[in-house]
Amino acid sequence: MSEPTPPVSLRRWTLWLPLGVFAGFVILFLIGLLRPAEREVRSALIGKPLPEFALPQAIPERPGLATADFRGGKPRLLNVFASWCVPCAVEAPQLAALKQAGVEIHGVAVRDKREDLERFLARHGNPFARIGADEVSKVQFALGSSGYPESFIVDGRGVIRYQHIGEIRPDQVEMILTKLKEAEQ
Repeated sequence: MSEPTPPVSLRRWTLWLPLGVFAGFVILFLIGLLRPAEREVRSALIGKPLPEFALPQAIPERPGLATADFRGGKPRLLNVFASWCVPCAVEAPQLAALKQAGVEIHGVAVRDKREDLERFLARHGNPFARIGADEVSKVQFALGSSGYPESFIVDGRGVIRYQHIGEIRPDQVEMILTKLKEAEQ
């Protein structure tokens, strides 16, 4: 005896199944292309106080940096940078413009040597009122910083109000000034 043949409708369905699976994969692929995942890691500390830290001075000409330096007074910009970071050099003119506009900027120099940092600042300018040496990225990671450069606006109570990932570009200086003004309230 021979095997009974499946009904015609079942045979048609099994013929179309591979095509349906393939179409499903194509649709998922297209969704991924049209809505890519967020590639930047945002700090979980936005709206929360700065973590407690006290960093030694990175260069002799500027004092070190501690959490207490952000309490009392006006909002400040906290910039995480390194002398070996190319985007940090690209950002330097914008930091100079912010300093000229009256912004107090504090720096966290990550995994840097004093001599390299001094050369970097001599070449690109030094907009920092204070620079702390973060030798092992402890403060960088505590801030939730994912790269270089990265800037945080900290209000006068020491609360992080805004995170800017990547270098500040010329067309973003006004936006940073606006965010600093908003942090005054």
